[in-house]
Amino acid sequence: MAISKSKKRIKKVLKVIGVLFLLGCIVGGYLYYKNVNYDMYSLYITNPDLKNKLSSSNSKEIAKELVSEMTLEEKIDQMYGEPYGSGLTKFVVNFLGQKRFPHVYVGKNDRLGIPPWVLSDGPRGARVLDKNVDAVTTFPVGMARGATWNPELEYEVNKVISSEMRANRVNYAATPCINLLRHPGWGRAQETYGEDPWLMGAFGVAAVKGLEENNVMACPKHFVLNSIDNSRWVVDVKIDERSLREVYLPHWKKIIQEGKPASIMSAYNSVNGDFCAENKHLLTDILKDEWGFEGFVTTDWIFGLYDGVKGIQAGLHVEMPFQQAYTNDIIETAITDGKITETQIDQLVIESLATRLPYALTDDQDAYPHSIIGKESSIDLARTVAEESMVLLKNEKILPFTKDTGKTIAVIGRIADVENTGDQGSSDSNPIYVETPYEGIKKFQESLGNKVIFNDGSDLESVKQIASKANEVILIVGFTYEDEGEYIIFSREKMLEAAENGKPSDNTSIGGDREDLRLLESDETLIQTIASINKQLAVVYVGGSAIDISSWEEQVPAILFSWYSGMEGGTALANILYGDVSPSGKLPFSIAKDTKDYPLFTPYTAEITYNYYHGYTLFDKRNIKASYPFGYGLSYSKFKYDSLQVKQSSLSINDTLKITVQIKNEGNIKAKDVAQMYIGFKNSKIDRPVKLLRDFQKATLSPNTIKTVALQVPIQDLAWYNPQTKSWEIEYMEYEVYVGNSSKAEDLLTTTFQIE
Repeated sequence: MAISKSKKRIKKVLKVIGVLFLLGCIVGGYLYYKNVNYDMYSLYITNPDLKNKLSSSNSKEIAKELVSEMTLEEKIDQMYGEPYGSGLTKFVVNFLGQKRFPHVYVGKNDRLGIPPWVLSDGPRGARVLDKNVDAVTTFPVGMARGATWNPELEYEVNKVISSEMRANRVNYAATPCINLLRHPGWGRAQETYGEDPWLMGAFGVAAVKGLEENNVMACPKHFVLNSIDNSRWVVDVKIDERSLREVYLPHWKKIIQEGKPASIMSAYNSVNGDFCAENKHLLTDILKDEWGFEGFVTTDWIFGLYDGVKGIQAGLHVEMPFQQAYTNDIIETAITDGKITETQIDQLVIESLATRLPYALTDDQDAYPHSIIGKESSIDLARTVAEESMVLLKNEKILPFTKDTGKTIAVIGRIADVENTGDQGSSDSNPIYVETPYEGIKKFQESLGNKVIFNDGSDLESVKQIASKANEVILIVGFTYEDEGEYIIFSREKMLEAAENGKPSDNTSIGGDREDLRLLESDETLIQTIASINKQLAVVYVGGSAIDISSWEEQVPAILFSWYSGMEGGTALANILYGDVSPSGKLPFSIAKDTKDYPLFTPYTAEITYNYYHGYTLFDKRNIKASYPFGYGLSYSKFKYDSLQVKQSSLSINDTLKITVQIKNEGNIKAKDVAQMYIGFKNSKIDRPVKLLRDFQKATLSPNTIKTVALQVPIQDLAWYNPQTKSWEIEYMEYEVYVGNSSKAEDLLTTTFQIE
């Protein structure tokens, strides 16, 4: 009898557990469904009273009126993304379960008729996807686009990206990334445009203008000095004021004043002891007071702000994507204690509202249907950008390969047939399709009736057999998101532990910085093996930054940097390798002969000092010969530079230096080259670079034709920052002008001019 009662009790318990489990599944499934199919809100003003009185010219006055009608709680609601609990749940469910960024709605106020704004990352394609959209046009990464040295293309790329963002119901773009490449080991190097602030500024302005063309708020990032990823949440960057002003801020200033972006994203790291989101010197003294920035500043996502009171005091407008430090309790207590005032809150909210409300004035969403995503013209642009980005470093009369028939072509490498468009962090993009290197070459060669053999390189014996019989070998080497990219680890404590110990705390992360600049050992083995067998070899590198090629460079006849080249990368690669397009990309960074020549870099550190010199300015100053210099890249044609002329040899500080140079295409094919103008400071009485890039232009030349190219720079852009007087000063002296198609001394014509 006791056993029978015990069994009945067990059955009842199991029944209750079963019911609870079923209810849990139902509730969990419902919550998952609701977070995947979350509510979508209009981004436009529907309140007729607000709409009728608002214009782009009076937005600040209207913002003041709206803020005067808000309670303190409503003002605080304008200062963060979404509530922590619900916002985090939606983000995690969509990011992990659906592999997409959800729409995070910011600043919605139904009572006053204020619509929200919503952010998408987008360095190479729209990141946030409408629930009815699976993919978008995916372009080559930022570093590849920087290698085009063609800002006009960058403008067009960002016009497409912003139009597809609009089709995905987004009106704010967390792009472009304009952090300088200080060292090639930086994991997120692929997102930016290179090592030089002048090149960076030109591309950043083009990107911002392209984004804003479709009524999308541009948000350049990460302000500032964010060039280490594995320690980004904890590292303190030490820097002197002159280095900050002359090296790490000029492109930001140019983008703010010429591009006029609506917003700026602060960096995770601290600068001279203050986190960027809490750094008054950066956000108020420089950005707002000196440069006249009138937009709003947001934090980077998660762990972007620690001290909400310091954030308000510094001038930070919005915490993203959740409310963590800008909480009601923290702000209300700080006001009561006299640490901040409600007037400071008012000013921050007024500035953000005044900036974003004009973007919500006209409901033109119907002009951006889903059908505009992946248009033929957009895909053609993706291919063109990939073609113009590829940099031919070495060519011993191997490339272009002939288009003869009856050939056997071997395509070898573990990533040769991998859909490899780059980092899978915030800069990721869901491509409509990806043409891999193997697929692009195979399609090209099959149209000629040739045989293409693929081998992933894992079996060296089969590689040897294939390489010995092939007419030519194309070896694809490099990296994927597992090797470099955004450091994906959701624990600040682990990052801090790693920074303090100088090594990772575990092996659960992906991406991140590269401590070793060499290729993977398996790739180098393949290079050395094939190079000894077949001299018709082209090594194609896929990656986001410079690599150490010293151990194998001399063994191979041709080296091509193809980067992470987007959805049309395979087609573009075939067009380059077989001569349908002449390569015209130029290195946006320097490649050292010895990795010790680069500045000190360590991924795991709690503190680092950024000095004045890096990249080509460092190599010039120390008289170090680079393996391949900044601005370098070969063509299938040959160009001759001649007749360098300065329009006016004596100028005042308010003048503009104007020069002309003639370029002759001495080859028999149509090709492009980049005229680069550097200014030298040989006669300076202070420590200055040997030369600095100050203008460039990409030119297209038909065979055996001459083109005159005009370049210029305002004299004000030759100033140096005097930290003693806290002002920009111009030296009265003779300056050098260097013009050619790379920064290498042998490639440059020289003349002089005087500032009096």
